[in-house]
Amino acid sequence: MKDESTERTEGDESLALRVADGIVSHSKLVILVLLVATAIVGSAAGQVEMSTSTDSFQTETVAADKLDYVNANFGDPDAANRTTVQVVVRNDNVLTRESLLEILAFQRSLAENDSVAATLAAEPSTVSVANVVAIAAVQQDRAAAGRPGGPPPNLTRQIGALESRNAAEVERLVERALSPDADAPTGGQDPLTLLPTHYEPGTASTNATVVVAFQDTGGSDGISEPVSSAQLDMQALAADRFGDDAFVFGVGIVEDETGRSIGDSFAIIGPVALLLVILTLVVAYRDLVDIVLSTLGIGLVLVWMQGFMGWFDIPFGTTLIAVPILLIGLAIDYAIHVFMRHREVRDGTPEPGARDGMVLALGSVGIALVWVTVTTSIGFLSNLVSPLAPLQNFGLVSAAGIVSTLVVFGALIPALKVEVDTLLERVGLNRRKTPFGGDTPVVGRLLSLGAVGAKRAPAVVLVVAVLLSGVGAYGGTQVDTSFDRSDFLTEQPPDWMEELPEPFAPGEYNIRQNAAFLNDNFLQQRDTSRAELLIEGRVTDPGTLDRVVAVRDRAVAGETVITLADDEPRILDPVSTIQAVAAQNETFAATVAAADTDDDGVPDQNLTAVYDGLYRTAPAQARQVVARNSAGEYEALRVQVAIQGGSSVPQVRDEMQAAVEPAQGDGLTATATGQPVLTAIVQDGLLETVVLTLVVTVLAVLAVLVVGYRLFDGYASLGAVTIVPVVLSLAWVLGVMYLLEIPFNAQTALITSLGIGLGVDYSIHMSERFTDELERLGDVDDALTATIDGTGGALLGSAVTTAAGFSTLALAIVPSLQRFGIVIGVAIVFAFVGAVLVLPSILALWGRSVPN
Repeated sequence: MKDESTERTEGDESLALRVADGIVSHSKLVILVLLVATAIVGSAAGQVEMSTSTDSFQTETVAADKLDYVNANFGDPDAANRTTVQVVVRNDNVLTRESLLEILAFQRSLAENDSVAATLAAEPSTVSVANVVAIAAVQQDRAAAGRPGGPPPNLTRQIGALESRNAAEVERLVERALSPDADAPTGGQDPLTLLPTHYEPGTASTNATVVVAFQDTGGSDGISEPVSSAQLDMQALAADRFGDDAFVFGVGIVEDETGRSIGDSFAIIGPVALLLVILTLVVAYRDLVDIVLSTLGIGLVLVWMQGFMGWFDIPFGTTLIAVPILLIGLAIDYAIHVFMRHREVRDGTPEPGARDGMVLALGSVGIALVWVTVTTSIGFLSNLVSPLAPLQNFGLVSAAGIVSTLVVFGALIPALKVEVDTLLERVGLNRRKTPFGGDTPVVGRLLSLGAVGAKRAPAVVLVVAVLLSGVGAYGGTQVDTSFDRSDFLTEQPPDWMEELPEPFAPGEYNIRQNAAFLNDNFLQQRDTSRAELLIEGRVTDPGTLDRVVAVRDRAVAGETVITLADDEPRILDPVSTIQAVAAQNETFAATVAAADTDDDGVPDQNLTAVYDGLYRTAPAQARQVVARNSAGEYEALRVQVAIQGGSSVPQVRDEMQAAVEPAQGDGLTATATGQPVLTAIVQDGLLETVVLTLVVTVLAVLAVLVVGYRLFDGYASLGAVTIVPVVLSLAWVLGVMYLLEIPFNAQTALITSLGIGLGVDYSIHMSERFTDELERLGDVDDALTATIDGTGGALLGSAVTTAAGFSTLALAIVPSLQRFGIVIGVAIVFAFVGAVLVLPSILALWGRSVPN
């Protein structure tokens, strides 16, 4: 006997049925056209580049523009073409004769290595505390020979000077060279910046030191392959000489480990995810042909996604790692709904055949798939309102992948299935299969809980769901926002992963703990640890430098400025530079004294003459703090503040913005900038993304559903009903994030668009099926039971597969990916729960209140 829904659908000449009939009737042509389209789109897949840099998160802001100005107008003009590498050496005492000689020998090995030497900047190419002590020894030898001064000695001469002394003599040299009042030439490098912050000046013992190497980047925006390769060679040279007592930290090292960690993560995640997907398909389909067709479709969707990225030159960054897993989950969702509906219309009856059955299946479920595609794409495209480019790219790539999923599983795979099933039935194989859940009592009973609650106490179910959502939403308001670059650094994998066979065993990763050691013990050489306070305008007006002193004093009063072993905060500013140069040059000192009318050591008038004198006497130091234009006019001053490693970037931003206030107004403008400030702006952008995407997604999806259900089903209110459990389940997710102390970061900030985009998928399938069954059966309770029986199994299969796929990210060796996998896995489970347990009660209340 033919199913009533089949009879009803057969007589319905709707647009959906006409489209479905066109696909099935011209299945061979559809297959040919879409395979050619796949080849064209996929031809650009190989052009996608990997990007592990976090610089793409920077936004166009006033602070960013001012940092560009600082980099272009202050300091060494060649500084922008250099990158810094830190080699940390640790042992019981790195200031002994033997240790210092080892460090000098290491520096010489860098200079003698062809690949490293080719990238090193002009002298000094490397700087270490060993240089400080050895140069002091050479100067001592020259003075004893009656030839004081002279050019800086090379490494061979420095090594010879230390080798000619015994341990006690070297110890005395160390104490003198590193005493607070020492003036040892170090190529412009403060010796205390090469020693831990806990080092006591003037002593000959400490447990760590840093060798700084300067590489020439050739003016390229990023780190070139030769520079990155040279840093890896430095790492190998350090390991050969010092073993585990040394590590190398540089941009190339970070990018290498980040790139390898992503590859190693997917070497572990990929097989696990594939196994879970296949296992789910086996349980859901119990048919080899359908499993193969679904797997083929998944592969084609990923080809379309990567091809889109290649055509539009979108790099594959850490934010996009979730997209393939997302599309795999959606592809399985689409496949299960199409295949299960096809089985349902053919189950237990001689008619319809494979082709007619697919027309009925696509005509029935196709509308829901289109709605899901539109609303889910809107959810992800809402990321275009984010101020952060990587999140915008995430939205674009996801939306393109979702549309391709509709094309593949709404046309290509159904056409293929029709051809394959027809061929197999022609040779006598039965292709009529039972839909998932229909013959599985345990699954059926679990899925029926939503219908039972909807029949007995729908209002109670809804009230409980709303109360839980209120608690979750409150927790969500307490979730922190973080853009910590260390989140992108790899942790050392757990011991059990090291036991995995090749090629699954991950490599060794120390970059995260090395970065923590540097942050905790040393002044960082990278721009990420420096705030820049830019003062522009009439900088030659009387009293300007007094205002600079006020800026410096406010900065010093903050809690984030780093203090080295001499208990002095590390701040570079015009006044301290002028005072230091004046202490070394009598002529300039006279100029400064003449401009200091109140004898407080700070010039307060005739500042043009002071700046002129500074440029004549010490041009390199002058360029660090005073900027002049091409006409020679002074237009800006710079105060550079060294920040403690691990400081809260919002706190840095707030303290630096407070510090520049004395230099605001009366002809001056002051801006707090620098990488810590820009990072704080990125954090604000992440929070803005969370809020904006939530508002935009909810309103846009609600508008589409309201209009769509009004046009096609006659009830606009059904659109609002459909989105309610999605919003409720998202609030539950935010509550879990609060309980697990998971912040909004570059990945989890996507939770609003992901949660709504995936959740509305499940809800639409439920609502669409409910309206069909309500029209067919005429009774709300019967319609709910039929909806759960017909759609619940497909939703369960989709949810389990997608949640399992995302949850495999918890096996990643990158902390941010681990947290992201957990959050999205929870979001999918909650979206499913909302659709099958809460939505039936809402539909019951709606169905009983709506006339007819």
